[in-house]
Amino acid sequence: MKFRTQTYPTRRAVFTAALGLPATLILALVVPDLWVLGAGWVAAILGLVALDALLATSVPRMEPSIDAPGSGYVGHDYDVRITTEFAAGVPPRKPELRLTANDRLSVSPSTAQAGLGDGGMLALFNIRTELRGTAELERLWTRWQGPLGLVWRQRIDPLLREFPVTSDTKMVRDTAAEIFTKDANIGQKLQRMRGDGTEFDGLTEFMPGMDKRSIDWKHSARHGTLLSREFRTERNHNIVFAFDTGHIMAEAAEDVETGESMTKLDRALNAALLMSFVSLKIGDKVGLYAFDEKPYLYAPAIGNTRSFSQIRRVSAKIDYSNAETNFTLGLSQLAQNLQRRTLIVVFTDFVDSTQAELMVENMARLLKRHIVIFVAFRNSALDQLIERPAKTPEEAAASLIGDGLMRERDLVLRRLMRMGVNVIDADADTLNMKVLNTYMMLKARNAI
Repeated sequence: MKFRTQTYPTRRAVFTAALGLPATLILALVVPDLWVLGAGWVAAILGLVALDALLATSVPRMEPSIDAPGSGYVGHDYDVRITTEFAAGVPPRKPELRLTANDRLSVSPSTAQAGLGDGGMLALFNIRTELRGTAELERLWTRWQGPLGLVWRQRIDPLLREFPVTSDTKMVRDTAAEIFTKDANIGQKLQRMRGDGTEFDGLTEFMPGMDKRSIDWKHSARHGTLLSREFRTERNHNIVFAFDTGHIMAEAAEDVETGESMTKLDRALNAALLMSFVSLKIGDKVGLYAFDEKPYLYAPAIGNTRSFSQIRRVSAKIDYSNAETNFTLGLSQLAQNLQRRTLIVVFTDFVDSTQAELMVENMARLLKRHIVIFVAFRNSALDQLIERPAKTPEEAAASLIGDGLMRERDLVLRRLMRMGVNVIDADADTLNMKVLNTYMMLKARNAI
């Protein structure tokens, strides 16, 4: 698309021209014959403004070249370099640039001062990917003064440059690589493991030290010797990550240690992708499910590590929503989709016990057939409000209200734990490892 141009006076030109108006009035009152001198002053300034516009670097010569990322991870910072070459002659004076983007990005600084060099200039912007989805650099505004500093020339370039913003898979791979370098974690060795697990593998002669509960009395009587059953650990368990994408999950969750702020939904996706990578590596299958006021995404469980890229692409379709979450419809539809016993990891959040009542009821239905990990986000700001000493009656009232909300929250979580749900109430900085450690613990206990 073609650029647009604008030309307008600077503050210097306006103030200088404005000085001629009181001078004209004074001369008209004191020496009426000389009032034209004041009017001539204004006309002279206007002439200089027109001359400055002619001498300024022409707009078509200020063609920008933009170096921007082709893709990005949510919650990361990236540099955008804008270079502009211009022909020999009078260089642009005090060049300034402004870059605008859609709501997926934040741009700083708001206005960048360009550095001049031989035949060109350079400006740097920092963009931060705030939300997943399609980010767009919308427009570039470039303005500069003429050599007299009396006029601004401005060029507006429509960029319409788009690039995808996805969950942080680099973090996933780096963390997973660190985990798989350790030998202590259960399930990392991919060879077949006998003597433990839930799937029958065969019979062997009973030896002292074996668990007596593993003796197969029926076959022992038939063969005339004590035989023990051997089991192997299953590797193809189904794991489904269920994401509540309602308005509460679109709120920001700040990392206390780093100060980084991301939505709860993005942090949930990062934790799910990390656990997905490890689960696929171990041999389990992974599926995705998302719902707000109604279910809108279900990807059946798939296996092997090559499927991780497919899972990442599907996760990009999980979007933010302003709707109220319908737990009854969302979780009941999930139960209908699952044909075999599954580990369900539910990422959600709630404010009070009244809102959580329907959620608890539907969790109880899932537990009749499946294993459930319930992941909620600890409200660190509310914790700080409760712990901070109150200096005014207003602060004391706010602390009491916050304490009441936290008590209701804890009651809901304890109720879920008594039902048999594996509950994770984590801060943003510990969420990833708590989710992964809970999965490893269930694997170690052969609970899946």
